[in-house]
Amino acid sequence: MSVAYLQTPLGIAYVEGDANGLQVVSIKEDTSLPSNHPIPEDLAPAIQQLTDYFNGQRAVFDLLLNPQGTDFQKRVWKELLNVPFGRTVSYLDLSRRLGDEKAIRAVAAANGKNPIWLIIPCHRIIGTDGSLTGYAGGLWRKKWLIEYEKGGLQGSLF
Repeated sequence: MSVAYLQTPLGIAYVEGDANGLQVVSIKEDTSLPSNHPIPEDLAPAIQQLTDYFNGQRAVFDLLLNPQGTDFQKRVWKELLNVPFGRTVSYLDLSRRLGDEKAIRAVAAANGKNPIWLIIPCHRIIGTDGSLTGYAGGLWRKKWLIEYEKGGLQGSLF
């Protein structure tokens, strides 16, 4: 498994994957970028697309994904990919899209286990009342990403 790091406005992104696809993209609380860590060939497209995203040049990712999880989690994560850039949907809406609004807690739990930060856009899922709820990367990052995608942070990235 190859590993790469990327400095973003939200912290250091940790990227892990191989020729079979990305397995992990997470955000680290540590603000120091590991030195002398070359970008493996398998991860170069992911690093470039993430860079493009934060430079305002990409709204959709085109990468091979290989998240590890249960079949149910994978169904939820696949549905998250259908939430467009700049839009949000509620956990209830997501549950309905998956065919069972009573599964809202399970859907929320699967959303919280998303191993591929940002690329599988779990930050676009909000409470039914519009509140920002439950985000493993911290609610401040969720708020930042939603505002950024809606155009509210253009010109203030770095």
